[in-house]
Parts: sequence; C-alpha cells; structure tokens
Amino acid sequence: MSFAVSAQLEARLDELTTHYPVKRSASLMFLHALQEEFGHISPEAVEWTAKKLGLQPINVYELVTFYPMFRQEPLGKTHVKVCRTLSCALAGSASIRDHFCKKLGLDPHAHTPQTTPDGKFTVEFVECLAACGTAPVVLVNENLHEQVTTAKADAILAGGK
Repeated sequence: MSFAVSAQLEARLDELTTHYPVKRSASLMFLHALQEEFGHISPEAVEWTAKKLGLQPINVYELVTFYPMFRQEPLGKTHVKVCRTLSCALAGSASIRDHFCKKLGLDPHAHTPQTTPDGKFTVEFVECLAACGTAPVVLVNENLHEQVTTAKADAILAGGK
C-alpha cells in the first residue's frame, strides 16, 4: 500500500506551517489533518510528517503514541465506544462491552480498540461520554445510546450490519 498526500492537503499543510515560528510546532495539526483524511496515522504518515517538518520519525511517533486521540489502525465502519467511567462501570458497562466483543468475535479482555476482520465494527472502552444519569452509555459513531442493555446492544449491532 502506497501513501500519498493529495496536492490540496499538502498545500493546506504547507500554508499551516507559516503560522508557526518553528515548523515542528505544526506537528499536532499535521497529524489531525492526516487522520481526518486517512482515518488513522500509518507508519508512512509518520515518516511523511517527519520529512515534511524536518524531524526524525521518532519525534512524530512519540506524539502519535502519547495522545489518545490519534489512531494507528483504521476504525471499522461502525465505531462502538463503551463508557467505562464510574457511573457506567457501576451500571454494568464492562458486561456490555464484553457482550459486544463476544457477539463480534473479539477478545473481551483486550485493552485496546479492536476491529472485526471485515472492517465493519470497532469496539473500544472510552472515558466519560457525559451521560452519567442514563448509564451505561454507548456512543455509536455519533449517536448516543443510553441505559444500554444486552438487548439494546444486539439492536445496535443489527443496525450496523
């Protein structure tokens, strides 16, 4: 798989660097733009960013691995985020996440986001989704589901297939 940034995106990023006194300072903005364009930050994107900003790849890689908003793997078409913060945890979010994982053939013990082999679903535990009063909550793409039960989880999966 070859990595290529469109001329339009590259021009936008070139212009962006003019807003910073040091090119390196544009690193996070580059990564956000690349993730928006490609869905994740690949090793090739890290290399391209480093070259473009006159950095070593490790300088970019350390940003990608430090900040949780950057993904190193593509997400599934349906992104299932299960809240794991206190209210949701007390209301059973761990069992809801386990249910999603088992139904999709994913490892319920994994600590990182997991995507089904067909690329249809990604399941991950996330921090607070700001709906503590209706726990447990699940965010599916941009749709919030409240008081999620295993039956509601099954309905969510049926809607994403």
